[in-house]
Parts: sequence; C-alpha cells; structure tokens
Amino acid sequence: MSSLIALTVFFLLSFAAALFGAQFPPGDWYAQLEKPSWNPPNWVFAPVWTILYAAMAVAAWLVWREGTSERRAPLAFWTLQLVLNALWSWIFFGLHRPGWAAIEIGLLWIAILATTILFFRVRRVAGALLLPYLAWVSFAAVLNVALWWLNR
Repeated sequence: MSSLIALTVFFLLSFAAALFGAQFPPGDWYAQLEKPSWNPPNWVFAPVWTILYAAMAVAAWLVWREGTSERRAPLAFWTLQLVLNALWSWIFFGLHRPGWAAIEIGLLWIAILATTILFFRVRRVAGALLLPYLAWVSFAAVLNVALWWLNR
C-alpha cells in the first residue's frame, strides 16, 4: 500500500507544478507576440504537458521504489527540475520576460538532463520515461528563444 501512496504523492507533486504554471495562462500578451511559423497551436500544449507530467511522476516513483540510498540525488534533481518547470510559466507568461525565461529554461534543460542520466543509472525505464520531456523542453527552449528574438 505504501507504494500506491508514494505514486499518488509523485502525481500530486507533478500536477502541483502544473497547477502553479496554469495560474499564468498565455492570455492577450502572448496572443499579440510575433511567432515563428512552426509555433504549435495553443491546443497542443495541454495534452502534451499532461502526458509529460504523468510520465515524470511515474519515473520518480520507479526510482523511489528502488529503496536504495542511490535514489536521493536523482529525486533531489527531480524536485529541482519540477520547481524550475513551474517557475518558467511565471517568468514567461506572468512577468512577460521571454529573455529571462530563455535563461531559466536553459537551467531547466540542464536539470532535466541530469535527472534523466541519474534516473537511467537507478532504473532504465525511469530514465526512458523522461526522454520525451527532455525532447519537448528542448523544442520549448528553441521556441522561447525564437519568441524572444522576434519580439525584442
């Protein structure tokens, strides 16, 4: 039963980050920005992020289940990337600072990469679950920089 509770906690933590970010929707400011031709339509983001947050939760739970002291650093990095993930929405959409958000998403990308590597060392499938997240944030980082560049 404690494993099910832990899985629930990881889902709650992941979606708490999502809920925090959701407090800063794109709104009129974002709608008025000049965007690159390859900018995805707004409806794409919610389903993609829902899947990614679920995968993050399951990955963390799989690492936690290993029950070894080797899980401390990976889960600490998982927590760090989750905080950075939540902060990006506040910086980009809340503060309207795409330049700052570009720097922050770079830090987020490094944290996700480190988390992914550490997860692979503990449990391969946990690391693999983070690969789509790393890919999406890579794309989001390029998009962030493009939006900043087009709207400086």
